[in-house]
Amino acid sequence: MEFSANQFKNYYKEIVSMVEEEKNYLCELDRKLGDGDHGVTMSIGWQAVDEKIDNELLEEEDCGKVNIMVGKTFLNAVGSSVGPLYATGFMRGGKVVKGKSVIGDSDLAEFWIAFARGIQERGQAEVGDKTMVDTLEPFADKLESVYAETKDFRIAFNEAVEAGEKGMQYTKDIISKKGRSSRLGERSIGAQDPGATSAYLILATFQNFIKSHTAQVG
Repeated sequence: MEFSANQFKNYYKEIVSMVEEEKNYLCELDRKLGDGDHGVTMSIGWQAVDEKIDNELLEEEDCGKVNIMVGKTFLNAVGSSVGPLYATGFMRGGKVVKGKSVIGDSDLAEFWIAFARGIQERGQAEVGDKTMVDTLEPFADKLESVYAETKDFRIAFNEAVEAGEKGMQYTKDIISKKGRSSRLGERSIGAQDPGATSAYLILATFQNFIKSHTAQVG
């Protein structure tokens, strides 16, 4: 499979639309655990990315530069803790594909593994803390192992997203150990983590994007 800088930009446009659709849902989840603004925060960040793509990245053909700029733009727009986390993910992924206008299966696998591991490192969280890492670590582990076995990015990514979804759902059953929601203690059980949910939605949007936009390539 081949994936270009323009396809990255189109994918990010789809995230912009997805976040607007899911904004209220993400805020609703966050009201049970935090400030209730996760959807609004995500919207602010992705609207800034949308503007950056339209104004400054239209002609950019370097996959790395596109992703690094997306990360920086998100960080500049979003003041809360989620800003540095997603920014680190996209910038780490961007470094993996820097200098390439078209990437293949192994690059895509490395991109997403770097994305997930970057967020985990930046956030200093572990599976079981009830954060986006509950989605991202199982996702990255599965992507790494299945890709090593199959050398087929689509197969590996599909299985990885499934693992990430299970991790997201698992956050309902555990006590929050990080951030403001950790003050709730056992009262946080039963609520799904909004960060784990937005992380899953970003991955699922990519899964849907490659199904509908790259069938003719590779």
